Amino acid sequence: MKTIGIIGGGQLGKMTILEARKMSIPTIVLTTEHPSPASEISNDYIVGDLYDDEKILELANKCDVVTYEIEHINVKILKEIENQGKKVYPSSNVIEIIQDKSKQKKLLNNYNIPTSYWEYVDKNNLKIQIEKFGFPVVQKSCTGGYDGKGVFILKSKDDIKNIIKEESYFEKYIKCKKELAIMIARNTNGEIKTYPVVEMAFDEKTNICDTVIVPAQISKEIGEKAKKIAIECIKALDGIGIFGIEFFLTEDDEILVNEIAPRPHNSGHYTIEACTTSQYEQFLRAILNYPLGDTTLLSNACMINILGEDGYHGKTKIKNEEEVFKLPKTYLHIYGKRETRPFRKMGHITVLNKDINKAISNAKAAREKLKIISDSLG
Repeated sequence: MKTIGIIGGGQLGKMTILEARKMSIPTIVLTTEHPSPASEISNDYIVGDLYDDEKILELANKCDVVTYEIEHINVKILKEIENQGKKVYPSSNVIEIIQDKSKQKKLLNNYNIPTSYWEYVDKNNLKIQIEKFGFPVVQKSCTGGYDGKGVFILKSKDDIKNIIKEESYFEKYIKCKKELAIMIARNTNGEIKTYPVVEMAFDEKTNICDTVIVPAQISKEIGEKAKKIAIECIKALDGIGIFGIEFFLTEDDEILVNEIAPRPHNSGHYTIEACTTSQYEQFLRAILNYPLGDTTLLSNACMINILGEDGYHGKTKIKNEEEVFKLPKTYLHIYGKRETRPFRKMGHITVLNKDINKAISNAKAAREKLKIISDSLG
């Protein structure tokens, strides 16, 4: 079996390794700290910064295929590794585009893939530019954003003083009926498999994904259109691996690409219990060029994120998990992060039910019972 090297020690790496172990695929992780969710269960690990050339080279020398579970990594050294003949999936070209959201937007424009109108922020003509967009207008950092960070919505002139200072762009504010997402995989033979379109709801306070409903409550026509656009995206990127693609569904039923993630995605966690092949197994199949697995949805489902409770910092303490295990067809995933902080992603719950409304209500009830806290307030 080929050994897979994973850059990043978080929960996405952990859930990938859990699938790799079922298939007897050896793994090695580059993690910023140990123990981490992924390094605790990998065959081997290296502790170091994710931008450290020497550490990434060390990882590459100990594996057959290099991949990553986070976008904030060293692209330059990945290019050098590829030039030496090492397999990196998704490729350094893909991560270079994904790391800079403005490059994502350019790619979508170049391939006539629908996305919202955007312009780089021109600080010398800020007033004129904002008047052109009108309020509200969305500002996004070109690099470094994740889980709601690096996004600022200007609702009035009073917000101009608080704009993002680093390189960024303005994006037309979209009045959308729903936010959708789809997982899509492609192997080196060009085989492509899509998963069902899901519906996402975001927490207004944190702008972090709160719930995922599958299947999305949309027409068959809209679902097929979303799948078609997702295929166009992965071909435009020449992507190998698994990708999470987020969409806006406008009030006019237009589908616009919001963002692309080149890895397993929060919107695909439900696949562990609800699909024939989980996104994590599919990820492994794609980067090892195995035939891709069946993506059939086995049950309607709701996935809900578990965040660190507001006000708590420090060593993780879990309360009332036994109450969650009493609920039918309810699956609890705790990521194993040693430290909690407010709104940090600490786990998720997936509930299966043929009645999607019951799945949603049961998932919310389960989360109400579970609390991630610590001994330290403040």
